Amino acid sequence: MNILITGGAGFIGSAVIRHIIANTTDIVLNIDKLTYAGNLESLASLSNSPRYRFSQTDICDQQAIEAHFADFQPDIVMHLAAESHVDRSITGSAAFMQTNIIGTYTLLEVARHYYETLIGDKKSRFRFHHISTDEVYGDLENNDDLFTEATSYAPSSPYSASKASSDHLVRAWNRTYGLPVVITNCSNNYGPYHFPEKLIPLVILNALDGKPLPVYGNGQQIRDWLYVEDHARALYLVATEAKIGETYNIGGHNEHTNIEVVQTICTLLEELAPNKPHGIIRYADLITYVKDRPGHDLRYAIDASKIQQSLGWTPQETFTSGLRKTVEWYLKNTTWVQNVKSGEYQNWVTQHYQ
Repeated sequence: MNILITGGAGFIGSAVIRHIIANTTDIVLNIDKLTYAGNLESLASLSNSPRYRFSQTDICDQQAIEAHFADFQPDIVMHLAAESHVDRSITGSAAFMQTNIIGTYTLLEVARHYYETLIGDKKSRFRFHHISTDEVYGDLENNDDLFTEATSYAPSSPYSASKASSDHLVRAWNRTYGLPVVITNCSNNYGPYHFPEKLIPLVILNALDGKPLPVYGNGQQIRDWLYVEDHARALYLVATEAKIGETYNIGGHNEHTNIEVVQTICTLLEELAPNKPHGIIRYADLITYVKDRPGHDLRYAIDASKIQQSLGWTPQETFTSGLRKTVEWYLKNTTWVQNVKSGEYQNWVTQHYQ
């Protein structure tokens, strides 16, 4: 099949592309604007693959998107392109409204007109897969509650509100125009090639540099952690086998408080990187509590039983095994890390955490 992926140079998108090229015979067109978090080095291993191609394109550019549809003739669209960091959405929400809402609208309109031209098998197998987040649900009040596919939306940040908006658009284009869509909402991802603004890579790299490890508030916010390669497998399964019009929650079955995550990383680094920066006795001594961010949700937790029962997907990694693999990857891939840290990331961290 021909699979058009938006945001394929990002963290999750690049994992999906690596999975597809390694495990299928499908052809991938990666469309990415290459904002600060888009990194083609994450796909360097595929540069010589005849089944992979890339175009630097903004999903808000309707004319360019139309040209890609006409030329590539996709069987599946996997829409991952999004501004995705809550902190950035608080200090600069406009980009989130533009990319996540207007960009999704533009892509839906192009896909709709393209779908209307298809006939036969080409039309029957076409899918528009929209990849979203569990943050659209807001937070959970009780410790035993879980997000299900029927949970009401209650977004708390400009980021989650923009993603909720895009989810509603996708469902509307299915009901109004008959566009064959599927939607997935995932929990917090982690793993190799993660941009260092997010909690886990930020803590790993700050610890190795002897810098403070910032923890919001009291660190008791709970997240369900999903290893990115497990997520990539789930996304391809949904894109190719799910029932049209359905929504699937994808979670890692790994709930931990933020402070537990930070402390576990410190413990792993004591074992895997015992030669600490000058003056540091224990990595855990670098933990620093900072003012909590506005509207910070307390707990997210996913009920992933639907995708398990209907499509047979379960995560292969536990949080223990996945986090160890992640720390080991960052220790072994210092060139990728340094290339990322020399760019806009450095300015952003200074602005938000110093």
